Amino acid sequence: MAYYFMLNKPRRLLSARSDASKPTVMTCFPPELQAVLHPVGRLDMDTEGLLLFTDDGSLDHHLLMPEHHVEKTYLYRSLGALTQEDMRRLETGVPILHGRAVSRPARAELLGYSTIAGSRELLPALCREKYLKNPDRPVTIGTLRVTEGRKHQIRMMLHAVGGHVFYLKRLAISGVALDPALAPGEYRALTADELAILRSAGTEPSPVRA
Repeated sequence: MAYYFMLNKPRRLLSARSDASKPTVMTCFPPELQAVLHPVGRLDMDTEGLLLFTDDGSLDHHLLMPEHHVEKTYLYRSLGALTQEDMRRLETGVPILHGRAVSRPARAELLGYSTIAGSRELLPALCREKYLKNPDRPVTIGTLRVTEGRKHQIRMMLHAVGGHVFYLKRLAISGVALDPALAPGEYRALTADELAILRSAGTEPSPVRA
């Protein structure tokens, strides 16, 4: 019998089975699951949210194949006041990788604005004191849905329109959303419906199933 789980990944954990110097996401599971599970894809150390785990290589293959264009949804907070025009640029594609490539079309939604002071609890610990020296600096809150998975994809795209992401959380993969009942570091088994959605994920975006 194969195993399928979702984890609410905390920040500061490496998305790997093991590492010689850094704590990994496997520490969120008991030893008997650590022995068999592996993460499906990755999230940056400073990114939190939905991360899938399995011992079934076919699910990895399906979700990670670039030509399948599986949609992933992220919530971000970024320094600066981005505009609706910036959202349109994100949707049509922006230069990334030092201008050597252009991102695929995405879906961008501007949710609102805050300030550094209003984002205090979400600031990275290593630079919190520096950011708080300018507490009224504007912060943009938005979501971005992408169908490619380059390293630092969201951060590069926001940087291309003048933003600097300091908080990033993955909310969904295809139509499967992070369970809001899971605190950071908690996990649960995928339901049969969620697994079916992931197995059929493809080029057409799916409505998110909460």
